[in-house]
Amino acid sequence: MNDGDVSRQIQQMVRFIRQEAEEKANEISVSAEENQEFNIEKLQIVEADRRKIRQEYERKGKQVEIRKKIEYSMQLNASRIKVLQAQDDLVNSIKESARKELVRLSNDKRGYEKLLKALVVESLVRLRETAVLLRCREVDRKVVESVLEEAKREYADKIKVATPKVTIDNVYLPPPPTKADSHQPYCSGGAVLASEDGKIVLENTLDARLDVAFRQKLPQIRRCLVGQGGPSSWYGHGCEADKDSST
Repeated sequence: MNDGDVSRQIQQMVRFIRQEAEEKANEISVSAEENQEFNIEKLQIVEADRRKIRQEYERKGKQVEIRKKIEYSMQLNASRIKVLQAQDDLVNSIKESARKELVRLSNDKRGYEKLLKALVVESLVRLRETAVLLRCREVDRKVVESVLEEAKREYADKIKVATPKVTIDNVYLPPPPTKADSHQPYCSGGAVLASEDGKIVLENTLDARLDVAFRQKLPQIRRCLVGQGGPSSWYGHGCEADKDSST
C-alpha cells in the first residue's frame, strides 16, 4: 500500500469520525432542547399550581376573616341586646316603684283630697265647658263629692265665668291595683272629665300623668341611671345637670 492509499484511508476515517461526532453532537443538542422544553413546561405547571394554592389560601383566609367579623358582630349585637334589656328592666322597675307611690298617695286621705280637687280644677280649666261629665273610681266618689263644689268655685273665680255644671258619672274607673291580680285593669286615682257631648275627653288620672311624665323624662332617667360612661357615670355630672335643670 502506497502513501496515497494510506492518505485516502486516513481521510475516510477522519470523515467517518467527524460524521459520527456531528451526529452525536446533533443528538446531544436535540436532547438538550427537549430537556429544556421539559424543564420550562415543568416550571410552568409548578407555577400554575402555586398560583392555585395561593388563590385558594387567600380565598379561605377571606372566608375565615368574614366568619370572624360575623361572629364578632353577632356577639356585639347580643351584648347590646343584653345591655338594652337590662336598661329596660331597670327603667321599668323605677316606673313600677313610682306606681306604688301613687297608691300610697291615694291612701293619704287629706293629701289625696287636695290633689283630687286640684286635678278637677285643672281639668275644668283645660276643658272650659259649661257642662261636664266627671268619671272617678267608685272608692273616690265620696271624696269627689266633698271637693267638687269648692273645685267648681275655684275654677269659676280663676277663669271669671259662671260655675259649670258637673255630673258625676255612674260608670266608674277601674278600682285601685291589688297584688292578687296585677293583670286586671286598675286606676291609682284621679279623674276623667269630658264635655257633655263626649267629643272632648281629658284623662287626668294619676296613672295617665305618670305615663306622660315618664315619657317626657325617659331620656333624662336613662342618662342618670345608665349614662354614656357606664355605671361609673350614674352618680356623675349627667344627673347633677338634670337635677339643676329641674330646679
